[in-house]
Amino acid sequence: MKLLKYLCFIIATAVAYSCSDDTPSNTDPENPENPTPGEPEEPDVPSDPKLLYNGIKLPDAWPPVRSYTSDIEKGMSPFYLETKPEVINISVGRQFFVDDFLIKSTTLKRVYHYPELYAGNPVLKADKAWEMTGTKGASFAAPFSDGVWYDESEQKFKMWYMGGGGSYSVNGAGVMCYAESTDGINWTKPELSIVKGTNIVDYNSDRDASVVWIDKQEENSSKRYKMFLVERVDSKWRYTYKTSADGKTWRETANSKDIADRSTVYKNPFRNNWVFSMRHNVRINASKLVRARDYNENEDPVAGTKNAEAKLSAFWFGPWPNELHHPSYPDVDPAIYNLDATPYESLMLGFFSVWAGPENDVCASDNVIKRNQVMVGYSRDGYSWYREDMNPFIPVSENAAAWNAGNVQSVAGSPLIVNDKLYFYVSGRRLDNGNEITTTGLATLRRDGFASMTGSGELTTNKLQFDGKYFFVNAKITGSLKVELLDENGEVISGFSKDDCNPITGDSTKKLVTWSSNQSLDSIQGKNIIVKFYLDGGDLYSFWISTDEAGISKGYTGGGGPGFNVNGQDKKINEI
Repeated sequence: MKLLKYLCFIIATAVAYSCSDDTPSNTDPENPENPTPGEPEEPDVPSDPKLLYNGIKLPDAWPPVRSYTSDIEKGMSPFYLETKPEVINISVGRQFFVDDFLIKSTTLKRVYHYPELYAGNPVLKADKAWEMTGTKGASFAAPFSDGVWYDESEQKFKMWYMGGGGSYSVNGAGVMCYAESTDGINWTKPELSIVKGTNIVDYNSDRDASVVWIDKQEENSSKRYKMFLVERVDSKWRYTYKTSADGKTWRETANSKDIADRSTVYKNPFRNNWVFSMRHNVRINASKLVRARDYNENEDPVAGTKNAEAKLSAFWFGPWPNELHHPSYPDVDPAIYNLDATPYESLMLGFFSVWAGPENDVCASDNVIKRNQVMVGYSRDGYSWYREDMNPFIPVSENAAAWNAGNVQSVAGSPLIVNDKLYFYVSGRRLDNGNEITTTGLATLRRDGFASMTGSGELTTNKLQFDGKYFFVNAKITGSLKVELLDENGEVISGFSKDDCNPITGDSTKKLVTWSSNQSLDSIQGKNIIVKFYLDGGDLYSFWISTDEAGISKGYTGGGGPGFNVNGQDKKINEI
């Protein structure tokens, strides 16, 4: 009987994966609560689906109900920083000090760091007829979110971007083009067959933003590439969800309800759901309009697309009260223009395009470009964002002739990991005889280099749970660093004291920590611990406990990078 059930399961699974439709094949589309007869039983549901990988317990009401009338200009503060888990699980990914989640006490100072713009920017600019648009001759060759990824299966950097459109544009809107690279700096535009002789992969839409996501956890190869296109149909904006096996030939699958332009989508793999980040211009009163975001989530991108709708009952967040104002237009209230987000190691990185004005009519009359700058935030649940540092992560240039003189915006997929650096791609604009020229730039940052605990002093963590054996740090040490391990009662564990620790010196993004009689944590596996760092000059960026001496973290690798696992996590190359 068990063998018969197993054979039935195998046959049913094969049938499900042979279906080309994006609608889950084990449910009735008209009644998704009821499985169709003859299907295998559903897998066991976790005993507590609200308990996250890191020990955070989600509130019963999820997503949280927030009121635009009271919270529209208050940003947000993550609940899990006020009520931390009793024990934090650090088994997934490198662990960061971007907030106080891990920290019980410290005498060190948190310092935030910023990417450095590549000297050869822009790395991509318009040089094809179909990248030009309008009668003014303004050109556009940059992602409008869209996406830049490293495809480990083909060992290529891949970029999807908006081209001006030229004769292929609809109502002056752009088209989606494709470029590729072997190093992430020098890009080629291959001639494809979708529009013969061009690198256009999607057109005939009145498009705005778009997101192309390489879904590295997708088991169905025909849907590995996912596109969420924001297009205008019958004067209304909507998401159009498309899938592809190669990122070039796309098949439309689903459409949303009414949304606004500059809406995006990202995947939160920690919870295995898709987040629809929807722009919403919220009318406060007759004279005040605030650019904010609405929220929708769904494990199924098809159902999520169909259900997505910008509505105030789904209000998420608006600008933080201390957003930076435009120096030339200080009376303009800043606003949230866009949010892109990417999983990186143990958390979600949020890239906020913050608008500081002026409005389009003022831009035209004053001959300036509106100021959007990319700010960064951090989330451990994919919903709640922490933004202590309000400085631009990737700013505009104050040089009016620079490629990024205005309208710098984030790109889906960033960051990519290239050796010991993170690659961030952004769009930027400059004025040329009144025309806005839009190109693509690159900025780089030390791996894990968002924030460091700096100086000389001590840092003690909260109680931690782990499943690895080898303790690693990412640090730049001018003096020395020692690590001490305590039990959950705060007592030093024999053999893992400060005095037993072999001092860490120098600069390394992956340095193994050892103790005189212990190269690994074998003897204390399964126990809750507290980590105490003793830093005598330098910067501590991250730490993690790996399952092997190579230092893999099991964390998510953002937009990917050379030498990483194709499944989007830092695992052994052949590990599923």
